[in-house]
Amino acid sequence: MQLLDSIKNKAKKINKTIVLPEGFEERTLKAADIILEEELAQLILLGNPDKIGQLAAGFGLRNINRATVIDPETWERRKYFAEMLVDIRKNKGLTYDEGYKLAADPLYLATLLIKNGDAHGEVAGAANTTGNVLRPAFQIIKTLPGIGVVSGAFIMIMKEKHWGDQGLMVFADCAVHPNPTARELAEIAVTTGRTTRAITGLEPRVAMLSFSTKGSAKHPMCDKVIEATRLAREMDPNLLIDGELQADAAIVEAIGKSKAPDSPIAGKANVLVFPTLETGNIAYKLVQRLAGAEAVGPVLQGMAAPINDLSRGCSVDDIVNLVAITVNQAASN
Repeated sequence: MQLLDSIKNKAKKINKTIVLPEGFEERTLKAADIILEEELAQLILLGNPDKIGQLAAGFGLRNINRATVIDPETWERRKYFAEMLVDIRKNKGLTYDEGYKLAADPLYLATLLIKNGDAHGEVAGAANTTGNVLRPAFQIIKTLPGIGVVSGAFIMIMKEKHWGDQGLMVFADCAVHPNPTARELAEIAVTTGRTTRAITGLEPRVAMLSFSTKGSAKHPMCDKVIEATRLAREMDPNLLIDGELQADAAIVEAIGKSKAPDSPIAGKANVLVFPTLETGNIAYKLVQRLAGAEAVGPVLQGMAAPINDLSRGCSVDDIVNLVAITVNQAASN
């Protein structure tokens, strides 16, 4: 796949460090072996070094010894990171004993390593729920300045190349936030624009979708999208964005010219921002299944450092690809 090849080639040049907290998980280790062989990233694996070595040998992996392996339970820096966590969470009343225990939790230690500058991003979720992956991220890494919402974007690779830019489009939010306010929807639009630049290299043309185009319907749901578009322009004056637009007006040039003749992106959008999670999630799955598009993601956006959550049904290739994407995100932060 041309896009994924491009993402991997960029990752090789960027040379960032990614932490994989699920060091005992089979697919994670197999992916780590490929990542290290292809030099997509430097890796920190969390887990007992002897156990990881035994598993790697059993799987026939030959590159794991090139990773930095940290045992959270016995690491000599555990006390340091416990104290860091207590300082971060002092307003929440976290005690040292609680912090010392959490510093040995791989998901917490991963985010502490990022906070301390030892790693640039994290990929997890092959063996953990989304809630478990994101909880320490929200507590320790937090969101980008001026951004209060985390969302999930999918890179959609279409078989028909006339959509978006040579068949590439980005959909958001399809994974995280159920019913964003106008302000949150504006933040999703702005961060999706940044994601589009960082990962695809494309200049985003963002359509804020609704069931109305430029006042063709009147409803509070449309008003939310109109307000979100206005706020997004204030947040990022350089972002090419318009709304509210119906989906066909956003992506079909003839319909865009007819319904929104003065719009700079109608009929030419390569980024679609959906008004709610249910519409975004339904849309990407329908396009994936009915149009045979490849959906790469979700790529989490809005965090102060890139932390990406895998599906527990992910493949080895999914992990390799998401690590390469995370490296690209880290370079743009």
